[in-house]
Amino acid sequence: MEKILIFGHKSPDTDSVVSAYVLANLEQKLGKNVEACRLGNLNKETKYVFDYLNLEAPTLIKEVEEKQPVILVDHNEFPQSVDGIQKASIMKVVDHHRIKEFETEEPLYYRAEPLGCTCSIIYKLYQENQVEITKEIAILMLSAIISDTLLFKSPTCTPEDKEIASKLQEIAGIDIEKYGLEMLKAGTDLSDSTAEDLIKLDAKEVMIGNFKAQIAQVNTASIPDVMKRQAELEVAIENMIQERELALFVLAITDIINSNSQVIALGEKADIVEKAYQVKLENHTALLEGIVSRKKQILPVLSSAAQ
Repeated sequence: MEKILIFGHKSPDTDSVVSAYVLANLEQKLGKNVEACRLGNLNKETKYVFDYLNLEAPTLIKEVEEKQPVILVDHNEFPQSVDGIQKASIMKVVDHHRIKEFETEEPLYYRAEPLGCTCSIIYKLYQENQVEITKEIAILMLSAIISDTLLFKSPTCTPEDKEIASKLQEIAGIDIEKYGLEMLKAGTDLSDSTAEDLIKLDAKEVMIGNFKAQIAQVNTASIPDVMKRQAELEVAIENMIQERELALFVLAITDIINSNSQVIALGEKADIVEKAYQVKLENHTALLEGIVSRKKQILPVLSSAAQ
């Protein structure tokens, strides 16, 4: 049986990498020939998780061959996926995002639920298949949930995510608050990241209305510290706009302590941000109070404004 590759989206975050790892573990327990992969380097938050458990990260891949069997986690939009995905054989999708222009040649297993984290769905798959969750797997899934829900403060977090996290904590045997804060803070150390690194750390290319956009997000404990680098960030963003032929690039600099985001918006469609949030972009930037979720508070709001 040909090996099935499991991977999340480009510019992978913790949920994307961990989901590939823990779903691969489940599929292997069910007798499948699979391999967990990733589509980019680990960010510091994700590296903290794998270092904490002394685990090797999933295999880095750049493209897939035609007819390669694959399983997608934490995404379904082809621009966010691996190069060659249009010709791959998609066997399964496990995701918690919107479904956008997704098409396959063959029937497949598709599991999508409006939960705060893909790993919350994968937890349910372990339960449904009666596969034991080890301490290691519990810590991994718990880490992903903490990451995607910003320690349960994000509006994407549901009561079910909290319930699942509580059950995983019993297996993991760790203090969620203590571990979670340490993990999130590890991801806010941006001191050795270039401007190009920062705009690619967690970036997703999407269609908003009829134009192509990229929405990137950086977590920090101090928005002013990141905004000191606005000039170099804008140079990197302008280069990305030219390279990817984007009409809009939004960088959300999210304060994980106070739950606000400062956005830098560039491109010919930057005024969509003003329309969407009833703010004025001054020097290409505005503070969006209470906005922390790209999935729930940025992408759908911009899409609505574009229509």
